Amino acid sequence: MPGYRPPIADMKFLLEHVTPLSRINRPDLDSGMVDAILEEAGKLAEGVLAPLNAIGDQEGAKWSNGEVTTAPGFKEAYKQYCEGGWNAVPFDPEFGGQGLPWLMSFPVQEMWQGANLSFGLCPLLNQGAVDAIHIHGTKEQQELYLPKLISGEWTGTMNLTEPQAGSDLALLRSRATPNGDGTYQVFGQKIFITYGEHDMADNIIHLVLARLPDAPPGTRGISLFIVPKWIGEGSDRRRNDLTCISIEHKLGIHASPTCTMQFGDNGGATGYLLGEENEGLKCMFTMMNNARLSVGLQGVAIAERALQAALEYAAERRQGKPLTGGETVAIIEHPDIRRMLMRMKSLTQAGRALAYEAASYLDLARTGDKAAQARVDFLTPIVKSWCTDLAQEVTYLGVQIHGGMGFIEETGVAQYYRDARILPIYEGTNGIQANDLIFRKILRDGGAAFTAWRTEVGEVLQAHELGRASLKDIDDAASFLKTNEKNPDVLAAAAVPFLNLAGLIAGAAMLERSAIAAKGGPMAESKRALADFFIGQCIPGSNGLTKSVQGCSAWLPTTQQALA
Repeated sequence: MPGYRPPIADMKFLLEHVTPLSRINRPDLDSGMVDAILEEAGKLAEGVLAPLNAIGDQEGAKWSNGEVTTAPGFKEAYKQYCEGGWNAVPFDPEFGGQGLPWLMSFPVQEMWQGANLSFGLCPLLNQGAVDAIHIHGTKEQQELYLPKLISGEWTGTMNLTEPQAGSDLALLRSRATPNGDGTYQVFGQKIFITYGEHDMADNIIHLVLARLPDAPPGTRGISLFIVPKWIGEGSDRRRNDLTCISIEHKLGIHASPTCTMQFGDNGGATGYLLGEENEGLKCMFTMMNNARLSVGLQGVAIAERALQAALEYAAERRQGKPLTGGETVAIIEHPDIRRMLMRMKSLTQAGRALAYEAASYLDLARTGDKAAQARVDFLTPIVKSWCTDLAQEVTYLGVQIHGGMGFIEETGVAQYYRDARILPIYEGTNGIQANDLIFRKILRDGGAAFTAWRTEVGEVLQAHELGRASLKDIDDAASFLKTNEKNPDVLAAAAVPFLNLAGLIAGAAMLERSAIAAKGGPMAESKRALADFFIGQCIPGSNGLTKSVQGCSAWLPTTQQALA
């Protein structure tokens, strides 16, 4: 079964030349420091987390009487991860964080996700909880929760979904009643809660959406509450009124416990309001937006894992003779295998560069740069959706390259294919990301953020005939959106092909920027070959996507009859 080697050379290349750390003014992160961080993280990812990936898939997490036991080795690996300070990488030093920029954190996070996606989900959700409490919490809440969430002694969760309320949070029924002393009693059931219960940390801090009495209807009446598993310390420590009543049996990510959480069966779970009453959705979106970029990064990470396995197998597996004659060769010598491998590698590297680009704008935005905030807002749904969709294709091709052996669990590549399938679903389905891009990130500001991005990618792709054609395609698609601005159903129907079009062009631009940056260096030939392949073989798909956008007004009216 293939292992995992963190792609440190490509990560460092991006940090130095394409999405440079120098952009965010961190002179302390010189080449030596970056090398040290990446190499040490790589040791943990390759030597500790990656060997547990198959074990976690086979053994899974186990539930019994409200308690969850993680897969063999996970608890010990988590302890080693925390002792190394890795949980604290991007967070505020005031509360024990290392204060590193998100651009530096992304390569490190990619390693955890590529090595072991199920393990990496625990710190990913915790990261969102830290952000929400740091931004919306009171000083007392910050001082109580952040040091232990940042150290990893405690972990955090996000509790949104209910049996009747998935993406439509207006249907939430969980409720909270005030006790008159600043605390609340929380009642309700939440499903699909990642790491809602486990044995790796001393406490689990649940962030729970619920309604207060007499709250306005719909999403305007949702508040957010901190509901710890354990309350108090020492002899005063007591178990809160919440229980994991089951865990899900899933297609993939078997070692990540996906929990059904019950709050308030015995009088009410004690909770503490986070942020203002009836502004829970605003607080929760702090977590969601953080997580959406990280989920896009998960897509890149699992794609990298599948790519490495496919390259190794293709170099070793001997089958067939060249069409021009000769002896049996390794399958990597066959043109169609090379086509698939080039597609896998170009998609993976395009996605990585795009995710890191978004991280760099996130860092700039946190300094108060409004233009940077507009760019990260624009890129977030593209990174989440396009990078998780490319993971579907890359892991699919990884199985295909292995042939029949790819369909056999023992080779490991089927796990990557299964694990990747959740990525376009959670943290807002990719259809929701597409609607977000159209309605909130393009039309709301009159297209200003889109225009700024379109200008930049245009400068990069103008040198290529196919690049110029793709730019005309997205201009035509954007014009269609503008023409149908008052027809939301048509816009919603066009949203996914438009996002995929934007992702395709963004990926091409990032690969071309990489090729330009690599010129004259040791990666010059590889980066140029990948950019040319992508522009020649992938970017022509922009025309079809534009026609799909423009065709929505024609097919949409016929669906009621066709689907009856």
